[in-house]
Amino acid sequence: MKIRAAVLRESGLPRPYCESKPLQIEEVELDGPKRGEVLVQIKAVGLCHSDLVAINGERGKPMPIVIGHEAAGIVVELGEGVQGFDKGDHVVPTYVASCGHCEMCAVGRPALCEPATMTNADAVLWDGTTRLHKNGQRIHHHSGVAGFAEYAVMSKDALIKIDKSIPFEHAALFGCGVVTGVGALLNTAGVKPGEHVAVVGLGGVGLSALLAAVAAGAGRIIALDLNPQKLQLARELGADFAINAADSDCVSQVREATLGGSHVAVETAGSAKALETAYQITRRGGTTVTAGMPGPEAKITLSHLSLSAEERCLKGSYMGSCVPKRDIPRYLSMFQDGKLPVDKLLSRTIGFNDLNAAMDRLDDAATVREILMP
Repeated sequence: MKIRAAVLRESGLPRPYCESKPLQIEEVELDGPKRGEVLVQIKAVGLCHSDLVAINGERGKPMPIVIGHEAAGIVVELGEGVQGFDKGDHVVPTYVASCGHCEMCAVGRPALCEPATMTNADAVLWDGTTRLHKNGQRIHHHSGVAGFAEYAVMSKDALIKIDKSIPFEHAALFGCGVVTGVGALLNTAGVKPGEHVAVVGLGGVGLSALLAAVAAGAGRIIALDLNPQKLQLARELGADFAINAADSDCVSQVREATLGGSHVAVETAGSAKALETAYQITRRGGTTVTAGMPGPEAKITLSHLSLSAEERCLKGSYMGSCVPKRDIPRYLSMFQDGKLPVDKLLSRTIGFNDLNAAMDRLDDAATVREILMP
C-alpha cells in the first residue's frame, strides 16, 4: 500500500530544521504484515529526544529511515499466526520487541533483550528485512516502530492492547516518555514513600519521573532544569522545590532542601554535566539513576571514594527497567485514576507540515511533548 511518511535520508543537516528540512514527507510503499506481524494505523506519535539525535547524527542510524517510536494506533490487519489481537484494537507499541527467550528476557529484563537490541541497531524487523521501500530502495524502521507515518508494520511482540477510551494523543506518551520516566523511579530506583527525590532534566521523561514521585508518596521533590518555564510547570505538577541548574549553588540548595541530599536522584537530560549534578545531590547511601541517552562519546567524572565509602549506588535505566506488558497497563490505569496526569505534559499536537519546526523547538528545549497526528 502507498502511505505518507516522514523520511530521514541524511543526518547532521544544519539548524534551523524548518529550513534544512531533514524530514521529507514522501509517498512510500508499505508491504503487508508477514507472520507474527501486525499492520497498525498510526493515530498519534510523540516527538522524543531519541528522534532528535537520529536527525542531528549524535546517534547514527541506517539511512534512509522513518523515525518515531512513541506511538499509539489501531490494528488494521493481522499477519499469519498472530493471536491475542483483533482488527480495531487500540494499541501502544514498545520500542523493544523483546523475544521472550534470551537471557535478559528470561530474568525479567525485556528492555535489555539481546536479539531486539541487534534488530533495532540495524533498524529492521525480526526477519532482518524492512516493509518500507521506495523506487526499489528499502527504508528502515526506527526501533521497530517507524511511527512518523500513516501506517506501520510491527512485530506482535511490540504491541500492548489498551482501553479504547484513552485518547490517542495521551496513550502515545506511554510508549516511551512515561515508561522511561515513571519506570526509572518505580522500577530502577524503587523509591519508597517519604524518600526525597530529585529530578535533573524536565523534558517528557523527567516530568513523568516527577509525577511518579508524587504518586509514590515521596518526601521532598526537587526539580532541576535550565528552563524557567519548565521549572514553573514542575511546581504546578507537585515539585516542592524548583531550582535552576545554572545556579552556582544549585547543589547546596538541594542539600539544604533535603537535609543532606536526595535519597534518589534521576537524570533525564542526556548530558554528562546533568548526571554529575545528579550524583552530587544524592546523599550518602542514596541512589543515582541515569535515564538520559547522550551520544556514545559522553564521559563523566565521579569520586571513586564517595562511591564506596558512602555506599552510593549509580544505576542505568533503559525503558524504565519496564516489563511493558505489565507496566504500560498499570501506568495507564494510574492515568485513568488521576494518579498520573501525564496529559498535562502535552505541549501541542501537530501535522506533518510542522514536523521539522517542531524538531527545532525540541532541540531548543522550548517544549515538553509535541504529538504528531498523521
